[in-house]
Amino acid sequence: MADKANITPDLLRWARETAKMSPEDAAKKVHIEPDRLLLWEEGIELPTINQAQTLAKVYKRPFALFFLPEIPKDFTPLQDFRKTQVSLSTASVFIIREIQQKQAWMSEFNKENEESPLPFVGRFTLDSSPAEVAKDILKELQLSPLNYGDTKPIKEWINQAEKAGIFVSRTSFIHSRLKLNKEEIQGFCIADPYAPFIFINTDDWDAPQLFTLVHELAHLWIAASGISVDIDPENVEHHQLHPVEMFCNEVAANALMPTEWLQSLNLNTFNNSKLVFEQSKRIGISAFALLVRAFNLQIISFQQYNKLKEQAEIEFKAFLQREELKKEKQKLKPGGPDPYLLRVNKNSRLFTQIVLDSFRGGLIEPTLASNLLNTQINKFPKLESFLYS
Repeated sequence: MADKANITPDLLRWARETAKMSPEDAAKKVHIEPDRLLLWEEGIELPTINQAQTLAKVYKRPFALFFLPEIPKDFTPLQDFRKTQVSLSTASVFIIREIQQKQAWMSEFNKENEESPLPFVGRFTLDSSPAEVAKDILKELQLSPLNYGDTKPIKEWINQAEKAGIFVSRTSFIHSRLKLNKEEIQGFCIADPYAPFIFINTDDWDAPQLFTLVHELAHLWIAASGISVDIDPENVEHHQLHPVEMFCNEVAANALMPTEWLQSLNLNTFNNSKLVFEQSKRIGISAFALLVRAFNLQIISFQQYNKLKEQAEIEFKAFLQREELKKEKQKLKPGGPDPYLLRVNKNSRLFTQIVLDSFRGGLIEPTLASNLLNTQINKFPKLESFLYS
């Protein structure tokens, strides 16, 4: 007979509920009926050690937690800036928890090593000028939207952000059967001066991801940790958004599409949707975002905006069709994105580098390094091979 796990029933229920899982979904993972799971949660029966270990993995909690005498203090929930505060799904809960755990460790690690706090976190407030905040972000990250290098704009922004000490995590899934929904969560940030973290949901094309990244940078600059989903540079009427989201959208628009640059564009640009599309692609944003910005700055009239928007929609549909064809061709090729590259992006390149360096320098234990990177120690070289790709 299999050994029973003498768990604390309340902790088992708490772990399931905080994972946003129903008894039915959780029971499937251990191949039992939901009623039996409820008996475990009520303390009438006990799971086997193997069953309890499986549930710990499913709920993404340490196995030892089930044996504590009482429910521990969980991570403080991030402020929810979303206009429609739909309950977060299991995937969103898991990615937030994972990033919070990495961030908490990184912050303590930097404090213990007497690293200086980053001065730009909380440098401004909601009463500041969005244009001034945008200029400060560009200056701090040493970026110019009008002079990107050979890499994609989003890649250049991520590289410069991480050089400045900001950890950027990107993924669209927890695993193949648990994916993130961009309608539920586009990004979030933890505005800690010792280890600021930004998360970007990659369930979209590059332009929305870039706007989300710069939007979350604005959150850091005003020290407003939280979850975002209303990041929509294409919405002319955005007055219903949370004030923080409106402010951060304004900062992102100023940083990615500087006023001086827009005003310097040849007016013929706004008479031709193809030219609008070309200009927007060059700086990594959508044509719609460029049109909204030009309209807000009174560079084009509402009539021009509507006309160009209709033409841009045609261009955008053609673009999406081309992108879909690329994806389909990619699917036909053997393999896909390397899982270790995806893991580096999810962990953040900067975080991966620091953990690997600390492990090799004997500053942290092998087990801790493995847990932080979600990778077996003998696979560390594979992670390292993607750090500079």
